[in-house]
Amino acid sequence: MSATKMLVLGVVQAAGEVHGYQVRRELLSWHAENWANVKPGSIYHALKKAARDGLVDEVGAQPGDSGPDRIRYRITESGVREIVALVRAALRDATDNVTLNAAIAMLPALTRAEAIDDLGVRIVELEKALQGLRDWMANPQEGLPEHVREQAGLWTNQVNAELDWARKLLARLNAGAYTMADEHG
Repeated sequence: MSATKMLVLGVVQAAGEVHGYQVRRELLSWHAENWANVKPGSIYHALKKAARDGLVDEVGAQPGDSGPDRIRYRITESGVREIVALVRAALRDATDNVTLNAAIAMLPALTRAEAIDDLGVRIVELEKALQGLRDWMANPQEGLPEHVREQAGLWTNQVNAELDWARKLLARLNAGAYTMADEHG
């Protein structure tokens, strides 16, 4: 799954109409290159591909400051459905933290019920992963080096931390935190 695609569609959706440089500037201001591995060139590629795929429409051009015209984009209904599907899938996938970071940034694209449901699925998946790690640590393979068992300790702590975060976010959403897609004006 592409974190870049999710973030680009989300910025276009939030902005209404926007050109690639504005999308790039917005994502760089979020430091998305650090937590979602978004590269500036991939932003323009994602916009062009989204236009080819009917996820965004080109709505005109404006003169560039010192270069070519800047194409303006607007999200389509297909694009809205796509971002919802991407965010929901990323929230449910307890194995991919890069797209999770993008999904958190795009969380308001979901309805409150969708976000609550998807976080609940993630929590169940994390609980299963934690149990699997505990079982593995309790019954290590014959000859498994101690330093490899140390990794399992690290992973167990990471899953515990993520579970704590997910449960707290779920509680905040249940309490009405954040303005979600079904709550906009």
